[in-house]
Amino acid sequence: MTSESLHPQGAPARRTVVAAVGAAGLAAALTACGSEDTSGSGTSTTQNGSGTAGGSGGDGAAAGSGGTALAKTSDIPEGGGKVLGSVVVTQPAKGEFKAFSSTCTHQGCAVNRVADGVIVCPCHQSEFSAADGSVKKGPALKPLPAKDITVADGEIRLA
Repeated sequence: MTSESLHPQGAPARRTVVAAVGAAGLAAALTACGSEDTSGSGTSTTQNGSGTAGGSGGDGAAAGSGGTALAKTSDIPEGGGKVLGSVVVTQPAKGEFKAFSSTCTHQGCAVNRVADGVIVCPCHQSEFSAADGSVKKGPALKPLPAKDITVADGEIRLA
């Protein structure tokens, strides 16, 4: 048997397949460990009254037609916050609501709690300010990206 009979024509060599799978896995791992780079200041847009950003009309039905509903304002403790899926919503001062990505900028773990004015990542204990998403304690180097929200009629929505 010759070595030519081991590799049928048109089929890639085992080495080529292994290298391609390894490169794809490396690319996926690097993407998962990357961070979102934002040029924003780490603050979100909030409204503490009536209306919504980009909404039409002035009635309650128009206010409810904005983005995805996240929570009621009464659900977010003053001086604290809640992790709601891919978003963390905070209330650093009475009536002031902020929202940030819940994905830690260090290695992509999901933050899991808000306590004592900081948003905490359980993987490597990075801490972020509940007021503006800035890094309070590393290893994370970049702030949590802000999410635009609207606050109207006691409800917090993604803008």
